[in-house]
Parts: sequence; C-alpha cells; structure tokens
Amino acid sequence: MHNSDHGIVSRRSFLTKGALAGGVAAAGTLAAPAVLAQAPLVMKMQTSWPASDIWMDFAREYTTRVEAMSGGRLKVDLLPAGAVVGAFQVLDACNDGVIDAAHSVPVYWYGKSKAASLFGTGPVFGGSATTMLAWFNGGGGAEFYRELTQDVLGLNIVGFLGFPMFAQPFGWFKGEVNTVSDIQGFKYRTVGLAADLMQAMGMSVAQLPGGEIVPAMERGVIDAFEFNNPSSDMRFGAQDVAKNYYLSSYHQASESFEFLFNKDFYDDLEPDLQAILKYGVEAASTSNTATAMNNYSADLLKLQNDNGVNVRRTSKELLDAQIKAWDGLITELEKDPFMKKVLDSQRAWVERVTYYELMNSPDYALAYEHYFPGKLKL
Repeated sequence: MHNSDHGIVSRRSFLTKGALAGGVAAAGTLAAPAVLAQAPLVMKMQTSWPASDIWMDFAREYTTRVEAMSGGRLKVDLLPAGAVVGAFQVLDACNDGVIDAAHSVPVYWYGKSKAASLFGTGPVFGGSATTMLAWFNGGGGAEFYRELTQDVLGLNIVGFLGFPMFAQPFGWFKGEVNTVSDIQGFKYRTVGLAADLMQAMGMSVAQLPGGEIVPAMERGVIDAFEFNNPSSDMRFGAQDVAKNYYLSSYHQASESFEFLFNKDFYDDLEPDLQAILKYGVEAASTSNTATAMNNYSADLLKLQNDNGVNVRRTSKELLDAQIKAWDGLITELEKDPFMKKVLDSQRAWVERVTYYELMNSPDYALAYEHYFPGKLKL
C-alpha cells in the first residue's frame, strides 16, 4: 500500500465497518438493517474518452451489465475524460483512490513503462487482437500484466482487458501516401510504441488524447494522425481536416480496452461483486464487438459517400516498412529482461495459435468477391 492511499482506505474501511456496526446496533429496530442492506455501493469510474465518443457507449455497455448483474447493489458513476483527471491520468487516479475504476487502454500509461505497450500496441507477429486477447486470458498475459503493474511498478490496481479492437487504420492524410518517401518529415499523432515505430519510419510524433487531435490538425501542429476506428474518427471530425483515410496497419493491430480498479476498492468487495466486475468485462467484450461491427462499418460508408473521404488500403510497401521498423524496435525492447520474457511468450503463442488460425481460415475475400463483385479494392 502507498502512503497516498491511506486516506482513501480509511474512508472505505470506515464506511464498511460503520455500516456493519450500524446494522448490529440497530438490530432491534427492524427497519434500519434492511435499509442499510439495500443501499447501493457507488463506483466512480472515469474513462479516457470525450463524452461524445462512441467508446463512452462501449463503456456504458459494461456499466449497465454490472449494475444489472449486481441486482442494484452496485451503481456506477460513469464519467468522461477530464471530469476528474485527464485522459492519460486515469491509472494514477485509480492507484491513488481518487477514482474507483477506469475504462482506458494500457498504452496511455506508456510513460511509466514502455512495457505497457506490449499489452495491446506492441509488435505484430501475425496475431490479431482476438488472438492477443486470448494470449492475455489464456496464454499467460494476465499474469505478466499483474507482475508489471503490481510488482515492477508497485501500483495499487487490479486490471483486466476486454474487447479485441479491429486493427487500427494507418490514419488520416491530406494527400495520398503510397511510399515511405511520401511520409518523410510528417508530424503525426499516435501513442505508445507506435510513436517509436513511426519515428523509425521518418515521421515526428505527437502523443495526444483523442479530443485534442482535430484541433491540433487545424492549427497545423500535426500533418496526419490516427486514433482508432471510423466511428470515433468521424465523431471527432477527422473528415473535416483530411480526406484520405488509410485502412490496415501494423502499428496498433492487437489492442483491447483496459478495465482498471483501485485494488483496495476491489479487494473490499464481496466475492460475487468482484466476479461481476471481472466477468462483466467478458460480457461487454461480446457486446462491444457487435456494436463496433455495426457502427464502424456504417460510419465508414458515411465517410466515403457523404463526406467525400477517399477510403484506401495502406500499400504493401508501407506495411513492409512497418514490419522492418518493428524488427529494429524489438531488438531494443528485448534489452529489458521483463519485456524479453513477455515478447517470447507472445511469439510462442502466435507461432502456435496463428498457424492454426491461418491454416484453418477459408479465403473470406474469395466468397465476398463472388457475392459482391467489384466492391473490394485490394
């Protein structure tokens, strides 16, 4: 426990013990214990997303499930980025007990440790986000995450990952970019190890929260950017500042949401409420996937048909350059013993699991082209 946590812990302990003592003292009065038993515990949860972002809807799918499964014993006060702390500060706020929980991504605390990026925005060995979320849940990743957050960094948090994001677009550019020479000297927004990757490819990088991206583009602070998906990008107004949208990239192809909890808050909960918070992540993961498929696909068409956006696929030359840039970064990252063992675990998982996935997967494009000829511009 950190010294800064004492105030929060004592407040929680006081509330818990006070409720218990009140229940005992009032045992003879009949009504009071029943009222106490029904009072919901309010969990203050802040996201890293602006109020208008579709990811607030995704977070709400989690909180409504948690509330329903708890039978009203848990209520969630869900807040957007900036309500209590900035988008990149939610981990510290959870650690300090300023908030009880957060909905974010590990890469946002990459400044504490580059290893944060390995939990979603690290090198792509061939596994998708679904493959890598399976590594987290079934291949040892969750224990590495616990080791990094609790043992290496000494943080007072518990965290889970959920919703395997579709590979993030290379992003928004004012003109066409087909070759590595086309992007030299660009000022580009991304986060985490993707910043190192893009710098290795010749761009300079600004790491900005989502809500600051379009204003930075309007002021000329950046020339190009990526955030995550067609729906979020459209809500930010990306289509107003650039018209060339490049899908497919290896810079962030395996990310998931991070569900963070103050450890004292989590440990104080009844076991069934802990289980609801933990397994609610799996429920929301399924729900978020359906919401993403529905909205991302519809909004991509709106960008294309209503906003004059040129939707393109990133060239093979640029994708090859990304892989080679990852090779250089991996060599540096593996000088750190913790990152080396995480990357070894991921490589072994991808080598085995993606072999099965690729060998087993039919050519979906072949069938799609048969039924919807001429639509794909691959």
